[in-house]
Amino acid sequence: MSATWPSWRCRAWWQGPCWGCSPTRRTPLFRLTWQDDRVHSPGSRPRSAGSAGRHAIRRESPDRDRAPGRPTASGRPHSGRGSLIRGAVLVAAVGAAVALVAGGIGSGPGAAEEVAPVASASSVAAPSPADPPPQPSLSPSPEAPVLQEPGAVPSTGPGRFRYDDRTGPVLGKAGGVRRYRVAVESGSGVDAGEFALAVRAALAGPGSWVDGGRLRLRQVAGTARHDFTVYLATAGTARRMCAAGGVDIRVGGRPYTSCRTFGKVIINLDRWRLSVPHFVEAEVPLSLYRTYVINHEVGHELGNRHERCPGRGKPAPVMMQQTLFLRGCVANPWPYLDGRRYAGPRL
Repeated sequence: MSATWPSWRCRAWWQGPCWGCSPTRRTPLFRLTWQDDRVHSPGSRPRSAGSAGRHAIRRESPDRDRAPGRPTASGRPHSGRGSLIRGAVLVAAVGAAVALVAGGIGSGPGAAEEVAPVASASSVAAPSPADPPPQPSLSPSPEAPVLQEPGAVPSTGPGRFRYDDRTGPVLGKAGGVRRYRVAVESGSGVDAGEFALAVRAALAGPGSWVDGGRLRLRQVAGTARHDFTVYLATAGTARRMCAAGGVDIRVGGRPYTSCRTFGKVIINLDRWRLSVPHFVEAEVPLSLYRTYVINHEVGHELGNRHERCPGRGKPAPVMMQQTLFLRGCVANPWPYLDGRRYAGPRL
C-alpha cells in the first residue's frame, strides 16, 4: 500500500477528528477519522445517525490529481485504485487503523511500502559442497607377484598324455641340436600349448643352457623324432613314472619333487601349480620357480649333477635342489649369469 501523508499534530480521540494542516507536497491517498455519536469536539459537524459508532475512511485526491505511482520491484506502476482497496482491507478495525498510524505507514512524504520477497528455505540454506572425487594415483603401486595358482590341484590322473604338435624355433646359436617334445597329462587342467610356451621360455633364456654356445634346443611335434620329452604329470602319475626310472620323489611319504629318467623330464603338477613353501614365504614369483624346475631337470638330461650353495646371500646354482632348500642362497633359475656358467660345489 502506497500513501503520502502530510505533516500534522495528532489530537486526542475525544477532541474530534485528527486533521492537520494542508499537505506540503502531495495530498494523501486517504485520511483516517474516528466518528462517535457520543463525543464531539467543539466546532465539528454533527454525524448522521447512520454513521454512528462506525469507522469511516475518507478518500481524497482522486487518481487524476496523482502522479504516476513508483514502479515496484516487478517494474509495474502502483495503481491508485488498487492502493485504495488495499487500504480499505488493512484498516478494517479501529485497533488496526490506530496501529498503522502509530507505526507510521510511510516514513515521510512520498515514501512507498515495498514488500521484500520471502526467501525460500532452499535459497537460504547454502548448499553443502559435495565431497571431492578421489584423485587417481599418479604412480600406481606395482602388482603383487603370483606365488601360487588358486584352485584345487588333481593329485592323480589317467596316465594318458596330450602332446603339443607344434614345431618351435631353434634355441641357441651354436652346437648340436637336441629335439624335445612337450606333453601334458589328461585331466590336469593345463593346456599343452601353454605348457609348451613356458618350457620354451625357460630354455630360450637369456641365461639358459643354450647360452654356452655348445648346445641348441628345439621343440618338435609329438610324433616326430626326438631326444627327450618334457612331461607335466599329476603327483600320482609322476611318482609311478619316476619310480620306473629308479627315482623316488617322495618327501614325508608324499610324491613331492620332480625328476628326470631316461629320455624323460617329469614335472610334478603340484609343484607347477603351488611352488614350494620357502619360495612362497620369500615371495618368489611362481614363474621363477617354474623356470628353475625346468632348467634343473633338463640340466640332468644334459648330464649335470646336483650342486651346493656357494655361500650365504649368493645366487643358488640351478643344479642345487632348490625345491627342498636354499641353505642361505637366493633363488636363481638360470645356469648362466652374465654370460658365464654359474655353478656351486658338487655334492
